[in-house]
Amino acid sequence: MLKKNKMKLNRFLFLIIVLTVFFSCDDELDILPISEKAADSFFSNEQEMESAVNGVYARLQDGGLYGLDLIGVGEISGEDSFEEIAANDGGRFGQLDDFSTNPENTLVANIWGRSYEGIQRVNVVLNRITDIEYEDPALRSNRIGEMKFVRALLYFNLVRLYGDVPLVLEETVSPFDFFGQGRTASDEVYAQIEADLLEAIQELPTEKSPARPAVGAAQALLAEVQLTQGDFQGALTNLAAVVNSGVYELMPTTAEIFGVVNEGNAEILFEVEFASGFNVEGEIEGSPAGSQFRPSGTTANAKGHNLPTQTFIDSYDATDTRLNDYVAIEAEANPFYFTTKYEVSATGVNDGGSDHLIIRFADVVLQYAEALNENGQTAAAITQLDRIRTRAGLAGTTASSQEEVRAAIRLERRFELFGEGKRWLDLKRYGTAIEVMNAFFETTGAITRINENNLVLPIPQSQIDTDPGVITQNPGY
Repeated sequence: MLKKNKMKLNRFLFLIIVLTVFFSCDDELDILPISEKAADSFFSNEQEMESAVNGVYARLQDGGLYGLDLIGVGEISGEDSFEEIAANDGGRFGQLDDFSTNPENTLVANIWGRSYEGIQRVNVVLNRITDIEYEDPALRSNRIGEMKFVRALLYFNLVRLYGDVPLVLEETVSPFDFFGQGRTASDEVYAQIEADLLEAIQELPTEKSPARPAVGAAQALLAEVQLTQGDFQGALTNLAAVVNSGVYELMPTTAEIFGVVNEGNAEILFEVEFASGFNVEGEIEGSPAGSQFRPSGTTANAKGHNLPTQTFIDSYDATDTRLNDYVAIEAEANPFYFTTKYEVSATGVNDGGSDHLIIRFADVVLQYAEALNENGQTAAAITQLDRIRTRAGLAGTTASSQEEVRAAIRLERRFELFGEGKRWLDLKRYGTAIEVMNAFFETTGAITRINENNLVLPIPQSQIDTDPGVITQNPGY
């Protein structure tokens, strides 16, 4: 079974971890000769290179990335979810809620550090895989495409969350190769993301495998990159290719998308796999999201992160099936609602088995509707929007003008994608984050107000201390 085979990945993590020398401290400098020796001797055949590829995917599971933190920063910063207890976990999620995040926040450091560790692992593979003989050369090409997709994904997250970031495209053997580089302009980072994805499209297979991207995933990610930069025509071309490919489809009901029993369904373009009940050399394969996104006191290690607001819940139509399929209420706890897209494991805390769906077809369809509408094809956009509404048990939209349809699509994304780490990034992409959040704070009576400085996270203080005078802090922090 593929998921069980995946559990073997962490057996190789220790070999790959020693290669990760980004943002090193003095202790890490001491292991440099070991890192070089391990890299030169270990990656000598297909099996060992496959282990390195698996190590890239294993990094995506980290709590600093798709295990927890990336999801949280994408939701709690928006208006539809909140932090139950601001001081939980040292306030690292609570600071997102009221935009008081500081450079010492461990969430800020985790996302940054784990992303660059993942990029380093990708660069190691890309630097060495062409010298490795594969029994099937097509598989080697697929792996190159996968690695470029993952690197693009990680940089897309970084540039949206932090702004200008260091752009590293080569394997870093010595920490000194990285020091002094500084931050790369966002436009250049976006250009590299697009280049990686265009190359990935040429290398990836048409049919997807669990937890590995195919052509459709790369096209969908490229389209979102293009939407983010206002290239609606380019996005439309790529989204149309995915929608019309016949490879993916909407599941018949909203109850058939999430949960362990529904994993690997036809709606998923790319996911990070998790599995509960596995422990390999001290590394578990489960996700902490299921427990930490529950109201405190409801299950072991429940932290009350990312809880939907009552206002958001009240905005669902009474006939919307997503109200019951995507969220639930814990009446005995406070009461508070919570997302059910991440299951709690019976095996222990932080060991949930729900995969995190990074790209799914409903998201693609809604982006396709958006691209159609922005290109003046509003009637066609309504058709795509209503595909999502019909599945959720709703009547077709009453919106008709381009402006009305734009608003309807944005609203539908809130209901469909809640809890998946999309809302804050959507608000930024729309250019409405400041307006929406300040109106929200005014409605709730909060004194918080945000400005353009709040649209990016601070650069981790640990990174600035590592490379002082070269890595500069974002304004306002």
